Amino acid sequence: MINLDPFHYDTPDGIAAWVNHLAGTEDQLRLFRAAPGMLTDGTMPEYLFRRTEGIVGLLKRLIEDGCTKAMENGQENLTLDLFQEIPINLGNVPGRDPGSGEVPVLKDEGKGAPPKRRRHGRNTVFDDQGGRPAADA
Repeated sequence: MINLDPFHYDTPDGIAAWVNHLAGTEDQLRLFRAAPGMLTDGTMPEYLFRRTEGIVGLLKRLIEDGCTKAMENGQENLTLDLFQEIPINLGNVPGRDPGSGEVPVLKDEGKGAPPKRRRHGRNTVFDDQGGRPAADA
């Protein structure tokens, strides 16, 4: 597993990295009415950052759900209006545990956010407590 830190949108370099990531994503989309700049022009980069807080997995989910909706309704492109209809919800992904942090809760994402669950303590049965000498061979 690779742990990616969220993108930042508070420096020119951070903004450029985010927009470059969006441009790379945009190049991979296969919508019939996709246009250059669909994800990178105007207020779209800032909107997507605000919605996802710069978290790549949330951006991926939002774009996947947006593409699905755009294909289903025949729109075949991604717009702000379309994205505003889509909640970011990782709670419906099988195998993710909200209690462990695998399903981040976004502060601005009112609808579709998974319910907060009480976090249980870690099972420490197999943790090395140290201090014991190794067995003589």
